[in-house]
Amino acid sequence: MAKRSTLILSALFALVGTFVGALISSGAFAAGAPLERAPDTMQARVMGCAACHGAQGQGTDNDYFPRLSGKPAGYLYNQLLAFRDGRRKYPPMNYLLAYLPDAYLKEIAEYFASERPPFPPPSPVTVDAKTLDLGKTLVTKGDAARKIPACVSCHGAAMTGMEPAIPGLLGLHADYLSAQLGAWRYGTRTTVAPDCMGRISKLLSDRDITAIAAYLASLPAPADPMPVAARSLKLPLACGSVPN
Repeated sequence: MAKRSTLILSALFALVGTFVGALISSGAFAAGAPLERAPDTMQARVMGCAACHGAQGQGTDNDYFPRLSGKPAGYLYNQLLAFRDGRRKYPPMNYLLAYLPDAYLKEIAEYFASERPPFPPPSPVTVDAKTLDLGKTLVTKGDAARKIPACVSCHGAAMTGMEPAIPGLLGLHADYLSAQLGAWRYGTRTTVAPDCMGRISKLLSDRDITAIAAYLASLPAPADPMPVAARSLKLPLACGSVPN
């Protein structure tokens, strides 16, 4: 809990610092200078995002600030709406997006979806071989006995996601992946019904989540990290956030 509170405060200070720094560098606080409306450019819009996610959405060394770039625009847009409307709960994001209109958020999503910075190297493996093997099995094959579908059945064989609304899961830290699966399981992250990830995550044990997160974080980026085309995959269950 203390670590999460520190992260929230750090994110809020980063956002405030970014905007204040931009105002100072622009001369808005110069003596006698008239206050002017900030230009509505994409560079200005994403300044708040860049403080935590990087200028191109490439992510940072912080475990809990994920990569955004290259993910399907529909997915990113859904997440911005979820933070704004309270389906995802993280105060810095909730506050930042509280009063932003749909069209504005859609343009931000499209911006980061079009960015293609290089992926970071895979994270070092910190779990034992049996746990990593369990993660590989759940990601690639699932567990039919427990009605757990394979991650690849929705996110693609290369884990690059599918247009327009299923994200790639590469270039993310194991702690972030584990935290998101936990958030789905405990209901602090939700989506429109039917909430397929909420349903799947509730079938996972703590060890399953650790294993899946460790395996995904260990994967290198493929030569072509683009999401696969819409409807390339037949989803094993209905997901409210994915168009039919």
